[in-house]
Amino acid sequence: MAKILIIDDEKAIRGSLREILEYEKYTVDEATDGEEGLQMLAKEDYDVALCDIKMPKMDGIEVLEKAVQQGTNTQFIMVSAHGSIETAVEATKIGAYDFVQKPPDLNRLLVTIKNALDKSDLVEETVKLRKRIAGVSEIVGESEAISEVKETIARVAPTEARVLVTGPNGTGKELVAKWLHAQSSRAKAPLIELNCAAIPSELIESELFGHEKGSFTSAIKQKKGKFEQANGGTLFLDEIGDMSLSAQAKVLRALQEHKITRVGGDKAIKVDVRVIAATNKDLKREIEEKNFREDLYHRLSVILIHVPALKDRKDDIPRLVDKFLHDIAQEYSAPTKKITPDALTELQSFEWTGNIRELRNVVERLVIMCDAEITASDVKRFT
Repeated sequence: MAKILIIDDEKAIRGSLREILEYEKYTVDEATDGEEGLQMLAKEDYDVALCDIKMPKMDGIEVLEKAVQQGTNTQFIMVSAHGSIETAVEATKIGAYDFVQKPPDLNRLLVTIKNALDKSDLVEETVKLRKRIAGVSEIVGESEAISEVKETIARVAPTEARVLVTGPNGTGKELVAKWLHAQSSRAKAPLIELNCAAIPSELIESELFGHEKGSFTSAIKQKKGKFEQANGGTLFLDEIGDMSLSAQAKVLRALQEHKITRVGGDKAIKVDVRVIAATNKDLKREIEEKNFREDLYHRLSVILIHVPALKDRKDDIPRLVDKFLHDIAQEYSAPTKKITPDALTELQSFEWTGNIRELRNVVERLVIMCDAEITASDVKRFT
């Protein structure tokens, strides 16, 4: 449920707004002046703040400035009976979502709040993804197979070509997608991810294309799908081999026409999205078995990048282990543990059916269970 903060020194205004917003099923808090509002914004995560401009102690413009300086993601809607074009422009430049005059037109206010909430949802998801991207690990390894992957990324990333990333589970397909985005001209725009295997088939179209309010039982408000959220950026469709045929048809149409339609809607919405897809399945076999559309496969696989299994790049294991030892030490705020050459040789002897993900888990287990230096006997004991 969306949380809204009303910052206004007039009790009657606060009461009227609260009554309207609670009727619309929003959670509402009140601040009696700018100072109190700023304190509440620092303590709680609000989706939207309705902020009066003319207030004692601290006016609304100053509240907005300080909130922006504090890094809040709250969408500000400035409200004033003494508004002017200059004030509205100033507030927008500082970071306000919109400006409405008192007494506000009820329908316009509710529409503005709804639109601000849509932006708040998108900003929150973008912030999360950018934090993940900022911490993206380098693609570790110098083996011939992984060097070819890195060279392909460097060549393909600056283009607009769609990419299909293949390889077994745990090999780092998601990391390849993140690097393709990070080295592209779209790097400052969102990277939006959808794991097609994790979403029930009856909900996948809503996740991809969004839905209109009332389009199905639980659609209590309009929602933007991943295509709209990724507009101007990159959409990463992980495990695309598990997508339903119905959704495949609509994805194909979106790629062909650069337009989508929300579930329950009839309006075509233009989208500018670069699609990167990944799968651990043999899509050509899936096509033969009528589980995957051949026309979609050809749309997605302009460029093919195959991420090798760890058993096919065992020369990279020492470098990967060194990186994991360093990363885990940072996570645990502890000294980096050493590993003996014979322990590395022992690790290189395994088949690693879970690939890099399994290796990382084993290294973490060894860090926890072993003393300052990890030996071959430790590897045998704890793997």
